[in-house]
Amino acid sequence: MGGRVTISTHVLDAQRGRPAVGLAVRLEHDGETVAQARTGEDGRITGWPSERAGVYRLVFDTGDFAPFFPEVVLTFRVTEPGEHHHVPLLLSPFAYSTYRGS
Repeated sequence: MGGRVTISTHVLDAQRGRPAVGLAVRLEHDGETVAQARTGEDGRITGWPSERAGVYRLVFDTGDFAPFFPEVVLTFRVTEPGEHHHVPLLLSPFAYSTYRGS
């Protein structure tokens, strides 16, 4: 387990056809917040480090972008601590999707 996990996300506002700028996101591990930030001009947050395998949660404060979903929570498992994990969110008013990116 000696590697370094980096976690990133990218939020796209499908209704407007552009990145979701200024969206608050927090990263949780084992029920604790380990990082928090707002998406930049390109809708990204990059380089959140963690050195532990396990279950993580990205919690997106989406209320200003999709009021029907005031919060979106994406839960994922890190099994290889040395790998990068990119977890994008595509957001629209009444739906959202995600996948493991590269």
